[in-house]
Amino acid sequence: MFFDGHMGALPIYERLEGEILRRFPETAVEVRKTQISFKNRHLFACASFLPVRRKSERPENFLTVTFGLGRPVYAERIAATVEAQPNRWTHHVLVGSPGEIDGELMGWIGEAYLFSEGKR
Repeated sequence: MFFDGHMGALPIYERLEGEILRRFPETAVEVRKTQISFKNRHLFACASFLPVRRKSERPENFLTVTFGLGRPVYAERIAATVEAQPNRWTHHVLVGSPGEIDGELMGWIGEAYLFSEGKR
């Protein structure tokens, strides 16, 4: 039901989930109404349809990938960087195709995985 009305984004999600589970096989995947969460001890990344850019700037099919780090990352492809708590930064990346699930994005997600593991 998560993809109702967004079936075009399913290949993007399948690539994201596949890459995360290949690299971190012990990851728990939790599907909710508004997001799919990826967790180790804590949530380290999620996929949603959060509209982080204006409609005219979003591809027809997209997925917003969110991850948390202990530092801010500013890159052109990151749509938003917010310090949600002291020294905990939330980042949103708008992904418009499976090919955008690349080494750079997975590097940030890998860093988020390790950051999450170290939380108390």
